Amino acid sequence: MTDLAEKLTAKDFSSDQEVRWCPGCGDYSILKQVQTVLPELNRPREEFVFISGIGCSSRFPYYMDTFGMHSIHGRATAVATGLKSTRPELSVWIITGDGDALSIGGNHFIHLLRRNPDVNVLLFNNQIYGLTKGQYSPTSEQGKVTKSTPMGSLDYPFNPIALSLGADATFVARSMDRDPKHLQMVIKRGYEHAGTSLVEIYQNCNVFNDGAFEIFTEKGSKKLETIMLENGKPLVFGENNDKGIKLDGFKPIIVDLNDASVNDLWIHDEEDLVKATILSRFYDDPSIEGHFPRPFGIFYVNNKKETFDNLFNAQIAYAKETFGKGDLDKLIAGKETWVVN
Repeated sequence: MTDLAEKLTAKDFSSDQEVRWCPGCGDYSILKQVQTVLPELNRPREEFVFISGIGCSSRFPYYMDTFGMHSIHGRATAVATGLKSTRPELSVWIITGDGDALSIGGNHFIHLLRRNPDVNVLLFNNQIYGLTKGQYSPTSEQGKVTKSTPMGSLDYPFNPIALSLGADATFVARSMDRDPKHLQMVIKRGYEHAGTSLVEIYQNCNVFNDGAFEIFTEKGSKKLETIMLENGKPLVFGENNDKGIKLDGFKPIIVDLNDASVNDLWIHDEEDLVKATILSRFYDDPSIEGHFPRPFGIFYVNNKKETFDNLFNAQIAYAKETFGKGDLDKLIAGKETWVVN
């Protein structure tokens, strides 16, 4: 981190390119929150790199006055891993969507998470293919009627948080485009994490999937339908914070705080993988009875797992010290040759 002589502002991170998302798209808010957070990190713009794949979200690097690359569909993770490995001093950000990351890029996505390079992933989830005009995506709900599924999708959707936990991600969080302060907090926490940070962002596509997350963002339903995770705090929600969640063994139960004590509630622990996994399944595990609120915030943090880029560079340093400078021609020729007639 560098002490800058002149304090940067959000405007310093805005490029001269016209932002070409549909009017009202949630991507505008995400762009704004990132540009708001970056000046607070006290680093020069030259140290930030934004890498994207293909999709509406992947236009993002054009709108940032930083280094960046609009790469290949589903392969931003591979490009970012290579960059961070060879230039570990840079702050590398991956901008992707539910289609780009979880469909064509699914294999690269899970291996990025298990390798744990020190990069930040912002996964825009609008549960639809927006750029290609409204086909169902890997996170679309079962029964979703789209241009590619006129009778309703038969596929079971991916749960990005559960998928990331299963791939041994070391920082897993969820926020929303319509909650700027919360989104800024989560982005900043992800940046501060040493390892791969995964932030799923519910992003409204007002053209092809408008209102998909309205129940979590609208004033009349938000307090009942969401639960905001705070480390060390009990799981409380409801119109008047009058509902809570406790554990019966490993089974979550909703209780009325008019009849139960807050002291009996589940206390959120960001370092508890088992509880994070239960939280990730609140809305799609048939064994969990009742209508549970959707969790938002930081599900899980693991600060003990070494980063891939540190391991990579330590291995190279060891090889140089042990074996000296390599001979590429000798390596290619090897000790054995074949003559093919």
